[in-house]
Amino acid sequence: MRETPRLNDDVGVRKTAVVTGASSGIGAATARRLAAEGFNVVLAARRRGRLDDLVEEIEKADPQGRSGFVEAVTLDVTSQASVDALASGLTACHVLVNNAGGAIGVERVADADPADWAAMYDTNVLGLLRVTRALLPKLIDSGEGHVVNITSLAAHAVYEGGAGYVAAKHAAAAVNDTMRLELVEQPVRITEVAPGMVQTEEFTLNRLRGDAEAAKKTYQGVPGPLSADDVADCVAWAVTRPAHVNIDRIDVKPRAQAAPYRIQRI
Repeated sequence: MRETPRLNDDVGVRKTAVVTGASSGIGAATARRLAAEGFNVVLAARRRGRLDDLVEEIEKADPQGRSGFVEAVTLDVTSQASVDALASGLTACHVLVNNAGGAIGVERVADADPADWAAMYDTNVLGLLRVTRALLPKLIDSGEGHVVNITSLAAHAVYEGGAGYVAAKHAAAAVNDTMRLELVEQPVRITEVAPGMVQTEEFTLNRLRGDAEAAKKTYQGVPGPLSADDVADCVAWAVTRPAHVNIDRIDVKPRAQAAPYRIQRI
């Protein structure tokens, strides 16, 4: 592994991006892409071993060290102490990608477990709040701050069996738009990226409580679901626009998906 500076040692040269939920899926893909774009990238998630492996992977892809540094930080967005530790270890932050989140279950409202809903709200909404609030002073001080919130089509549409996740993502979208109003006089851009069907290794598997066969059927017959790299591409495009340009929201779906509940299958 090549030698890298500690957090933010070269902030005078490069911008620093923090990506939550970076141990897999969209978060990992976004970390790879932002590193390739020349950002310093702080990978933050609970599973430190996976983060360390990703750091090594990114560094091996850039043996000459042309990109910025990449560093792993253990983070649980449901813990204020963990979030505070992340913030205290950063000397600067230009981009925050709030990606940590997830869905639990597909039960209808009549059969829903309030504990599942509380867990989804804590991660998708309160986690977004904790991390954004902790890093906002550094984002403002950077002079070119940018918060990117990864939501979902579920933030703007409803479907049976999705009420808990839909409610949490609707709330995250509301926080996103409110922040844009509240920070309009500050040098901070606010962007929402709302993906449709993305085939990743864990999202649907976790939602279906580890049922691998049911998770596989979710994508069966769908020609070309999105990949995590497709979403990372949207994030990278948004954060590399000129500082006066704000991309409010990107809705990104596979061509085969017209709505959360209307999908072409072959």
